[in-house]
Amino acid sequence: MRDFGVYVHIPFCASRCDYCAFATWTDRDELMEAYVEACRTELARARTDERMAPASSVFFGGGTPSRLPPDLLAAILEAVPRRTGAEVTVECNPEDAAADRFASWREAGVTRVSFGVQSMVPHVLAGLGRRHDPASVATAVSLAGEAGFDSVNVDLIFGGAGETDGDWRGTLESALALEPAPPHVSAYALTVEPGTPLALDPARHPDEDTLAGRYEEADRILTGAGYRWYEVSNWARPGHECRHNRLYWDQGDYRGIGCAAHSHRAGRRWWNLRTPERYIAAVTAGHPTMAAEELLTDDQRRFEGLALALRTADGIPEESLPDLPELEGLVERRAGRAVLTVRGRLLANEVTTRLDPTALLRTVPVEVTDDLLLATPPVPLDLLARNGKLGIVVHVDEGTQGPDDDGDRIVGNGRPVTGDEEGQALLDGPTRLLLDHHDVEVVPQLAPVGEHL
Repeated sequence: MRDFGVYVHIPFCASRCDYCAFATWTDRDELMEAYVEACRTELARARTDERMAPASSVFFGGGTPSRLPPDLLAAILEAVPRRTGAEVTVECNPEDAAADRFASWREAGVTRVSFGVQSMVPHVLAGLGRRHDPASVATAVSLAGEAGFDSVNVDLIFGGAGETDGDWRGTLESALALEPAPPHVSAYALTVEPGTPLALDPARHPDEDTLAGRYEEADRILTGAGYRWYEVSNWARPGHECRHNRLYWDQGDYRGIGCAAHSHRAGRRWWNLRTPERYIAAVTAGHPTMAAEELLTDDQRRFEGLALALRTADGIPEESLPDLPELEGLVERRAGRAVLTVRGRLLANEVTTRLDPTALLRTVPVEVTDDLLLATPPVPLDLLARNGKLGIVVHVDEGTQGPDDDGDRIVGNGRPVTGDEEGQALLDGPTRLLLDHHDVEVVPQLAPVGEHL
């Protein structure tokens, strides 16, 4: 079963950071109960009207999810259908940490906490408009550990006004010295978003060369401490990668709940009404909550799939990125994959413009010999789809829809390969395909990136 995510947007904040462009409000707390009920109603409708699948991951973002009273957050989570072992993340401000809050979250099914730390240096925190101090970060992480959360993330931001190289190094070292040490660290360059107070103050805009140096320092320190980068801005110890965010980078499907929340399903993106008042009113009246939508073409999906995968440590099939002189030092090629170097991560947007999303769109020629289908010539089957899998679209000449109909199976390297209801089989290695009944014609071909995968 493919992964499926649910994102829940909580738009309430105690104060607004002047670099923030998200859909958040500091003067709408009186709407909390009505907003939670609207989220529960939207979830119920998604389950019945859209046949929304159980979630493999749930992410509460914002805004400040930890601003919601624990019972209200639990009420939303209770309405989300989840698979056994689903990852459930809640973003939390350090100043909101409390033992009873974390106990309530654990009881409700939360498995992971992500703290908005940003910096461990007081004057940098003040410059970013944050209300907590380094001591509250240490308390928050300790309380999370005592509550039983063994998967914790700290979000950091580098490039704030007045921050020195030493300040940034100190933030990284202090974050790693927390008890218990967080197994996941996200480190983002300060971004100047149009329309924010930061955008109106050029004197506080970060210098690009400074940001590059700080990123390289983050990678050096985190790698040296046993963390592995798995996406441009994310490092984790083994087993603590964020499954929900991986879903985004794998171009997976997810359902957004709440105002301004975005959703994606099979190349269709849509987003909800932006303000909590309009969102609540629409749900209450039984009207659609969608503000707008976007339908991606096959070409757009192929390009976006590669662009997202390029940001990860898994990289992309090397055929999708021409071996150009200007990419020297930015890309490492190994085992048929193209993976960004540290320098390449800094210039990921530039590398993306060199992608060739059509390089792997071709039919695999096959030779039929009795009951054996042999791809000729043999092709590496990590070519096209997400997660390094090849899509084989199966057409059966007796009018059936997939490889499992009428008892037919596709077998690769001696083991069955499961096909879905649309006749899609996923292969992670074999080039030899064997059919149980050799009198049924099967034509394998490469599927477009992301198609039914």
